[in-house]
Parts: sequence; C-alpha cells; structure tokens
Amino acid sequence: MGVAVPGTKVAVVSGGFGCLGSAVAHALLKRGVRVALIDRSTAAAERPPVPTMQVGGIDLSRMADSTRAMDAIATTLGRIDVLVNVAGGFQWGRVAESGPELWDEMYAVNLRTAVVASMAALRYLRAAGGGRIINIGAVGATNPAAGMGAYAASKSGVRCLTEALAKELAEHAITVNAVLPTIIDTPRNRAEMPDANFSEWVTPQQVAELIASLASDETRSITGVAIAIGARS
Repeated sequence: MGVAVPGTKVAVVSGGFGCLGSAVAHALLKRGVRVALIDRSTAAAERPPVPTMQVGGIDLSRMADSTRAMDAIATTLGRIDVLVNVAGGFQWGRVAESGPELWDEMYAVNLRTAVVASMAALRYLRAAGGGRIINIGAVGATNPAAGMGAYAASKSGVRCLTEALAKELAEHAITVNAVLPTIIDTPRNRAEMPDANFSEWVTPQQVAELIASLASDETRSITGVAIAIGARS
C-alpha cells in the first residue's frame, strides 16, 4: 500500500486500477491533489501512478467493504475531499435472450457501486467542510442501441443519482456532477471493436481532464449537471 506525498486535498477514485481510473489519478496528481485508488482487483492491471495510495480487493457494492476502504484512506491521508466514481462495466444482452442476472449485474457494477461509495464517503466530505462527487455515466444511455438496455438503464440511474444527490448535499457545499463519455479509447474497447473508427473515440486523458476540472475549486458553483464528452454519431 503506497502513500502519497504531502498535499492538501485528497481524492478517492473508485475503479482506480483501470485505464480511466489511472488517467484520472494522473490528472489529479498534476493539480497537486493527493490520490487514493480503490478497486475490486487485488493488483493493478497496469502500473498505478506514483505516488498514490492503493486499496485493492474492495467490492464497492458492499457497504462494509466501501466503509472499510474510506476509513483506511481517511486515517492514512487525513481527510477526503473528492470522490470520483469510475467503477463500472459493460455487457451486451437483448431482453429476449438474456436473464435478469444481466440486469442485476449492470445495476450492481454501475449504479450500486456509486451509491454505496458515496454513502461511505459522505461523512468525510462533510467533515472537510465541502467537497466534490463526480460520477461516470454514458452518452450511450441517452439513446441506447439494441442489446444495451441493462447497461443504459444502470447508467441512466447514475444520472438520476447525480441530480438527486446534488440537491441533497447543496447545503453541505458538496457538488455532485456526472461526466458522460462516448466510447473511451482503451485497449479492451479496441480489441472488442476492431473495425471501429478509433479517431472518433474520446481518450481516457480527455475524460480525466474534465473530471479534474470538476474536482477543482474553480467549478464549485457547478452542481447537478451531466456533461457529455466525445464525438457523437
């Protein structure tokens, strides 16, 4: 478990061991923010940005796991000011050809993780005197293709969560916003869609810079919004 160098703000990135989580960590570190990464994996698939604190083996859909992770981060780094809910996943599945288990899984990985992580972080965000929650939705959820029902429904839930939670937390000076990327240019997406035009995809770094901006003091008046990023066909 690595510990970040001294700084002021502390940001927690869920799904932090993945491609987007790593890019978000880099963007925040460049702005002088201390960063803690949480992931279900026990080891990062790629080398995590240094210096960060890494907490692996955490199932963010479980309250006990999320609370344990947030407590460990707050104890080690002293506070939590920002939560970025990157953790999520995607699966195709037409309603007539898949079971309810697919819907349960998409709900668990895309929406429940954001809800539970937010619940676990709230007391620390309040103790810090205000903060930021940034959720990752999806542009595709606004006009889903065939087979995207479960994924789109779960990501639409993320947008609704963002709007409702922004109103709940306004009196605590905690902003809540969502970023809605189009397809993100990752090695996995390239492997799964080899015939796609990659130049139309948004890069993890572009998404990460938008997230870092929403985590900053400069955007403290923005809350309850969902910002799309990336080319749209």
